[in-house]
Amino acid sequence: MKRRAAVSRAVERRAVKRRAVKCGFPEGFSLPRAGGVCQGGRVTRDELLHALANLRRARIGEVRAPHKPLLLLWLLGRFAATGSSEVAYGEAEGPVSRMINAYGPPVKNASDARRRAAMPFVHLERELWELRDAHGRPVAHTVAESGPRLREQGATGRLAPDVERLLADPGTLAAATRLLVDLHFTPALEPLILADARLDPAVLEEAGYVRTTVRRRPRRAGFSEQVLDAYGRACAMCGYDGALGGRSVGLEAAHVRWHSQNGPDELGNALALCELHHALFDLGALGLTDDLRVRVSRHYTARSTAGRAVADLEGRPLAAPQDGGPTPAPVFVAWHGEQVFKDGQLLAA
Repeated sequence: MKRRAAVSRAVERRAVKRRAVKCGFPEGFSLPRAGGVCQGGRVTRDELLHALANLRRARIGEVRAPHKPLLLLWLLGRFAATGSSEVAYGEAEGPVSRMINAYGPPVKNASDARRRAAMPFVHLERELWELRDAHGRPVAHTVAESGPRLREQGATGRLAPDVERLLADPGTLAAATRLLVDLHFTPALEPLILADARLDPAVLEEAGYVRTTVRRRPRRAGFSEQVLDAYGRACAMCGYDGALGGRSVGLEAAHVRWHSQNGPDELGNALALCELHHALFDLGALGLTDDLRVRVSRHYTARSTAGRAVADLEGRPLAAPQDGGPTPAPVFVAWHGEQVFKDGQLLAA
């Protein structure tokens, strides 16, 4: 059965390659969907966005794998700043690995943490990405995910010419950025990710004016107000309840299991948190125990009294919703603990 499936995939890959060559696409480009439109032998904006929305991701159980989206966001920032996405692995390894450590699931040893960029650098789809060694020879996606090996080869990658051509349009760059952020992360992390990718937040303003055929999972109307009301318009961790003119300020509805990762818009998957603790919760600096007490990552550090106030939250019970509403469900608490919370893992320096 496995052999038959492998043969079927190989036949499909060859057919896709023939169609791509017939359409005049860059070498190795495959249409992101069956029946894709070939317009004058060039990749269209919708085809690019569809490819970005359907990146192949390695999955071990339900562990998140945001490695490719983070590499792409970093490359988009590089392209926006310089007009070229070309980069040697040795230059990309540090900043991309740090982004994966910050916004992806934790790893258990320092060596893996320092070299997490190797996986997406090797496996990013070749319809989007060209990877060559120091002699200009293509590097296969079957090569080992080894940072030292990639540096030894002088591996250099660059987004495909048609991809760069499309990204030269600010609207397409904005739409690609918005798509990657929305599909893989949570709104509280958006400004941090954009800063690390050196993308100007203003670039996303363009995304509101760009039509895209890629469907995103909608959020339930009224969800935020329902959550804030359930927690008495106060942070469930610290009790902050600031308001201005009767309107809450600095308070947000936080998903325990992220909306982008199929977390439902329901009270059993939500907390009212102040903006600070929402960001720290989504970064994994804060987490929850099985009995709904606050956990603080051992990697969190602070020098000031205000900063140390976060560490003092360790072991504090969460405030319960008013009127007996549901508390965060164990399945969502477990997801956050496994996928987001930085629990004693070693991070890249």
